[in-house]
Amino acid sequence: MHTPIAETTYVLPIRRTIVEPHDDLAAYLEVLARLLPVVVVDGSPPAVFAAHRASWPRAVEHVPVDEDRRIDLNGKVAGVVTGLRRVRTPKAVIADDDVRYDPFALRRVAALLDGADVVRPQNVFVPLPWHALLDTGRTLIARATGGDWPGTLGVRMDAYRRAGEYDGDVLFENLELVRTVRAAGGREHVAYDLFVERRAPATARYLSQRVRQAYDELARPRRLAVQLSLAPAMALAAYRFGPAALAAFALGSVLVAESGRRRADGRRVFPALAAACAPAWVAERALTSWAALGLRLARGGVRYSHGRLRVAANSERALRERYAAKTAPALAAVQP
Repeated sequence: MHTPIAETTYVLPIRRTIVEPHDDLAAYLEVLARLLPVVVVDGSPPAVFAAHRASWPRAVEHVPVDEDRRIDLNGKVAGVVTGLRRVRTPKAVIADDDVRYDPFALRRVAALLDGADVVRPQNVFVPLPWHALLDTGRTLIARATGGDWPGTLGVRMDAYRRAGEYDGDVLFENLELVRTVRAAGGREHVAYDLFVERRAPATARYLSQRVRQAYDELARPRRLAVQLSLAPAMALAAYRFGPAALAAFALGSVLVAESGRRRADGRRVFPALAAACAPAWVAERALTSWAALGLRLARGGVRYSHGRLRVAANSERALRERYAAKTAPALAAVQP
């Protein structure tokens, strides 16, 4: 029996169109509810919502999305904001429905929030089907170049409330939340050694997300520029130097991924084969980054649920200016 986790609430946004018959979420919620308060914000259709309520533990606070957030183009943001409105503890852990914390990891996030306003853990796919192995190659490169973006964050509620509710019309919602907190003076901690399990999506869903994930990088122009340069650089190198140039690109990506695997005890959870998969992801992103840019220019954004999202995430500069404008009247009121 694990001791309850103090001062922390778990917020889980979810939207499903059907009831998943073999899902382990109900059992997971049962474990969570013994450890800390749990708020599940459910944007599912009424019949699915009712089935969820019947199968999930009564200790879980199961609520629909707040009416005023239903206009958000990104339904996940609407769910998170609705859930955070109901948090009465100083800290919150936000997690997608495919994330599976163990008690140790939850306690670690809560402890790290004593010294930071937002905590970014590291997801690890368990189990690891072939497409999750390929995506882990991307994860390892991200670990070597500033940190991966998981399906979960920890946040201090005072910092979140000071920053204000974040934009619901962006694609890269976790980055938007972190940038919003940082724009208000918040401190971020990237916990490279805090490994949290995540269930891999179905293969069809994984394949459907390739261009959409590349579109995220429109929020990070420098990374996007590098990724856009990959295809022409590889084509030019192959033209001038032959297949050996492509082999050099592949080897370079493996070495970068391996450095990410070795960072912060990553070898304990990431198989060596994942680093060898990095060239496949680099080749994919060399193409999908151009497709993402094409969607922005030709279609005005990327399809998401029933709408189209133009903005991947607001820039930190824009968010700082927005925060300054919001707080300026209050500062002026206290001036002598």
